[in-house]
Order: sequence, then C-alpha cells, then structure tokens
Amino acid sequence: MDELINIIKSISDKTRLRILHLLIKSGRELCICEIMDSLQLPQPNISNHIRELKIAGLVKEKRNGKFILYFVDKLQDRFMENIKEAVNSAPEKYFIEDDKRLRKRLSLRINGKIVIGVRKG
Repeated sequence: MDELINIIKSISDKTRLRILHLLIKSGRELCICEIMDSLQLPQPNISNHIRELKIAGLVKEKRNGKFILYFVDKLQDRFMENIKEAVNSAPEKYFIEDDKRLRKRLSLRINGKIVIGVRKG
C-alpha cells in the first residue's frame, strides 16, 4: 500500500505533474535542458523532481552521448498506466505555456539532435 501512496504523492506536486505532462505529451525523450527551458525552472529543481518521478517508477532515463534523456515508457502495470492516462487527459489549459515553450525548445534540435543554448541564424 505504501508504494501506491508514494506514486500518488509523486504526482501531487505541481512541478512533477508538469514534468510528467511534458514527457507524456511530447511522446519523446527529453533532456534536462529542454525540460528546464519549457518549465522555466533551474536545473537543481528539475533534477530533484525527476528523481522523485524515477523513484515512483513513472519516469525512466537513458544516456545518449553527453545527455541523459528522460521518458515515460510503457509502465509496468494497469495502475501506472491509469496514472499516465489521467495526466494525459488533464485539461490542456493548465499546460499551454509549458507546451508552447517545449515546442519552441524542440525546434532548436538539429536533425533530431539536442543542442545546448540558442541556435543562431
């Protein structure tokens, strides 16, 4: 039972809910810099919240060169998939600005590869 409570607690935080929403809606792997720019929050803040989501089993990570990419994969059971569906079905009005910033940030990728900073030209 404690495990279920911890999962629910993990998404009861506004920042963690926003991170999870970005990962689910984007349907792709995101690096910390893309999440930071989308939510306009500092790296330590994002890292701490991602750690909580990983502990809860909602977010996974993998290394790609110098980047660690975060994503929501097929979750291990129906309860977790229902959590994912609940976040995915949340009213968009709460996430409009995050989504706009993410689209802008993802447009900086070059041939699908992550870039740090702002692309010139």
